[in-house]
Amino acid sequence: MAEGIILAAGYSSRAKTNKMLLMYKNKSLICHAIDGMMPFVSHIFVVTGHYKAEIEEAMKDLPNVTCIENKEYHHGMFSSIQTGVRSVSNDFFVLPGDCPFIHESTYLLLLEGNKEMRVPSYMGRKGHPLYVAKHLIEPILAEPLTSNLKDFRNRHELQVIDTEDPNILTDIDTIEDYIKLEKPTRKDEKDGD
Repeated sequence: MAEGIILAAGYSSRAKTNKMLLMYKNKSLICHAIDGMMPFVSHIFVVTGHYKAEIEEAMKDLPNVTCIENKEYHHGMFSSIQTGVRSVSNDFFVLPGDCPFIHESTYLLLLEGNKEMRVPSYMGRKGHPLYVAKHLIEPILAEPLTSNLKDFRNRHELQVIDTEDPNILTDIDTIEDYIKLEKPTRKDEKDGD
């Protein structure tokens, strides 16, 4: 079964607060991300950094979730991806924690794909999460710290999978993004949960 990496190491500088723990419908944004991914993975590794202590405290009682610290988080997102990749041993998803409302159908479509890397798209725009085959673990770890996932992705066999999920494009980067959050299109939200 696939594993999951959720990136939560950054400064949240544009939000000027720890956006991962902002609450939406009585649940933190990062817990929305975890709950959306969990049915499709055996374990989730949350990569922490700047807000390590607060996120670890919030995650401490969650089953099948492990926090791992990226001590090099100041080098950027790729360093966090490499930190997460060191903990996985199977195919895996990579999801920024500020992209919390991925629909279950998107995970299913990515799992059903057939290329070594798979990315969802909505109306012609690529989004999150990225699915990566386990044989790419070592090549990712061999990349320089200053690399980025888009460059790596573009050098490998990539399958773009069309979805009906606008949430693959939703990044909560600023407090304004958070305030403007529209009702997500996930099934449990539709059912009035």
